[in-house]
Amino acid sequence: MARNIPLLDASWLYVESKEAPMHVGSMAIFTVPEGETTQQAVGRIVQLLRNSVEFAPPFNYRLSSPRLLTLMPKWIEADKIDLDYHFRHSALPAPGGERELGTLISRLHSHPLDFRKPLWEMHLIEGLYGNRFALYTKMHHSLMDGVGGMRLMERIFGKSAKESMSLPAPWSVGTISRKKKNTEPQHFADQAREAWEAAKLSGQSLPAAGRALMDLMREAVKPTDPALATPFSGPKSIVNKRVGGARRLATQTYPLERIRAVAEAAKVSVNDIFLAICSSSIRRYLLERDALPSESLTAGLPVSVRPADDLDGGNAISFIIANLYTTESDPLTRLKEIRRSTQLAKANLQAMPKEAINNYTIMLMAPMMLQLVSGLGGLTRPIFNTVISNVPGPSRDLYFSGCRLEQFYPISLIPHGQALNITVVSYSGQFNVAFTGDHDALPSMQRLSVYTGEALEELEAALGVTWESKRVEPIVSSKATTEKRPVAAKKPAVRKPATAKVGASKPVKAAED
Repeated sequence: MARNIPLLDASWLYVESKEAPMHVGSMAIFTVPEGETTQQAVGRIVQLLRNSVEFAPPFNYRLSSPRLLTLMPKWIEADKIDLDYHFRHSALPAPGGERELGTLISRLHSHPLDFRKPLWEMHLIEGLYGNRFALYTKMHHSLMDGVGGMRLMERIFGKSAKESMSLPAPWSVGTISRKKKNTEPQHFADQAREAWEAAKLSGQSLPAAGRALMDLMREAVKPTDPALATPFSGPKSIVNKRVGGARRLATQTYPLERIRAVAEAAKVSVNDIFLAICSSSIRRYLLERDALPSESLTAGLPVSVRPADDLDGGNAISFIIANLYTTESDPLTRLKEIRRSTQLAKANLQAMPKEAINNYTIMLMAPMMLQLVSGLGGLTRPIFNTVISNVPGPSRDLYFSGCRLEQFYPISLIPHGQALNITVVSYSGQFNVAFTGDHDALPSMQRLSVYTGEALEELEAALGVTWESKRVEPIVSSKATTEKRPVAAKKPAVRKPATAKVGASKPVKAAED
């Protein structure tokens, strides 16, 4: 049965290239339960997965035309799927630490998916010290966005070790469509009526989407407020060149409660704090390379428009653009202005009817997609300088075949003209940040992850917030995220410049040249 691919989903297929593949991924780290060795657990799980040959959407979807020779691409359900191709079992070289894991996943994330097959891979990686193993999964962005991926993850993994033992393989679970599938053949008249109703609804929403876009264009021509970022208002920088095929990965973890304490003290949102520490990190990284533009960088912020009960795949996102104020040296002023910029952008998006948002997103992203399709991406001014995304995840522990999910990191795509993507996922009291970058454009990229920690300490010092811990746990333990508490100081603390060590966390580093 063929399924039409919506325009927004299909756009990720058309802009795919060898140097800029359009898949997204995740790195999940699990701890083996007591009473079982890592070798036993991994052997048991590999056997279970290799014997699982039932495939649910979107794991059984493949393109009807792998060369995309049609303007209306379709998904068809594959009759035969080579599990040995999609599921791989790997091992880290000794000593099996975060650095080795980051190096391997950076390499795996660099390779494009095969358009002749269903567009996903899953790699079980053993050899990680501390009775742990990792699961790296990648899937084409045309099949799934971040929020859809998190909802799928909550269905794939169990809420307890016992429950997870009876769950099938991830590719046997799949998504759930809100629309009940009709197995009976549909008459041509019914198909024509549905197409007409969809076109009519889309046409009715076009004026509202067009007006919103025209407002942004007028602001770009005659700016009235620097806080209102517009498409192509950001400068060219070293993160806006053409990219190569190799990727770098760096990660950082913070207790979510710690981020909330700073947000509460500043009277802003958690996302505002996240944007502020990312901005500070990028600013410092560019300053060290004498490459900070005199104009402020901007960020594209994905916004989910997926209904709460939607467990289907595909993309249900829009974008807003925020000014990162990378030209501002004072951290509190930068935070205040970033918040004002995001509030203005959100207000403009929320003023539109729901039906208009999809058309608005397509019109907003069209220039970027045209840049990529025409080969001009990275050669002209970018629509925004980088993508910074905040994806809410499960608030409780999850389990896979009896093993507890300790940490979860999102790994994103980087197109030509945007050599850096920063995405955070909250999970079970953790605030897990992943930096995906181009290998050649961003040397020593793990410094970005360290600098976010120092930026967080800088905000804590300026706001008079201290962070106390009963015990300092390594990154392998989730206890470090639950046993810390914020304490508001009566007077702002005077602190020396922060060191590279941040709380109980440490970055997963990609290999250096």
